[in-house]
Amino acid sequence: MLKKDLLSIYDLDGSDIARIVKSAARLKRLQREGAVHESLKGKMLGLLFDKSSTRTRISFEVGMYQLGGMATFLSQRDMQLGRGETVADTARVVSRYLDGMVIRTFSQDLVTEFAASAGIPVINGLTDLSHPCQILSDLLTIEEKKGRYEGLKIAYVGDGNNIAHSWINAAVRIPLHLSLGCPEGYGPDAGILERGMKASEGRIVLHRSPDEAVSEADVIYTDTWASMGQEAEREERIAAFQAYQVNDRLLGHAGDDVIVMHCLPAHRGESITDEVIDGPRSVVMDQAENRLHVQKAILDILMGGEGYEG
Repeated sequence: MLKKDLLSIYDLDGSDIARIVKSAARLKRLQREGAVHESLKGKMLGLLFDKSSTRTRISFEVGMYQLGGMATFLSQRDMQLGRGETVADTARVVSRYLDGMVIRTFSQDLVTEFAASAGIPVINGLTDLSHPCQILSDLLTIEEKKGRYEGLKIAYVGDGNNIAHSWINAAVRIPLHLSLGCPEGYGPDAGILERGMKASEGRIVLHRSPDEAVSEADVIYTDTWASMGQEAEREERIAAFQAYQVNDRLLGHAGDDVIVMHCLPAHRGESITDEVIDGPRSVVMDQAENRLHVQKAILDILMGGEGYEG
């Protein structure tokens, strides 16, 4: 049974993931057919964001509207939380007003602490450690393009950041193969990687060579080299990651039918070239759209909508 909160992919099991993906596919189909699905009519979602956003904010706001509910945008600087009120007190109070909360912030601990005191579902919209909604959306996209995600080889190339961590957690929960290509000093969190390697029994491998990482891959995935909060390291990171650019040369080391993914925003000419992100192998815009459908499924399931049981 899916828990009331979504804080990390690691909190889910394979059946939870499959349920979300299946429900998202159904909701996507209903939307394209013009069918009304207002399973959350009269419900209110809070969006507490400390990090700027394009896809996360718009997709959650639009998703709640399409499900018949409403969303209200919040930030710490506009709340007493930013002036010393405890996370626990804030969580208890907003639980009296709202039916669910999405938090997009720096600290995973803040999201965990908020969820521990909240009486409503709490969804991690992104932290420095984890980005579960993105990877669930990616799994829907991979299933659409490849017919399945189980058994495939996902090659993640670049910074060992929250996306890499979430892919590691996904590879623990579902039988896919994850090949990480990260430069020395920029690998994933050691604890998350060690736990993932042990639990996956050899299905997670860390390479220093990007060419080796993408060999025979079904999916090549990358992200920006300098995430929010790392702007001061930008020039240093650009130098360290030059060999990890996803370009036509790198694609030549992968499978003939490889697809390319990027969670956006893309710094074109750095982590990925225009030719690749706009090319025939790219499914990047499909990924972005699927954030809407997957997050609708998450809201529908966690906030007491009709969900999907078929």
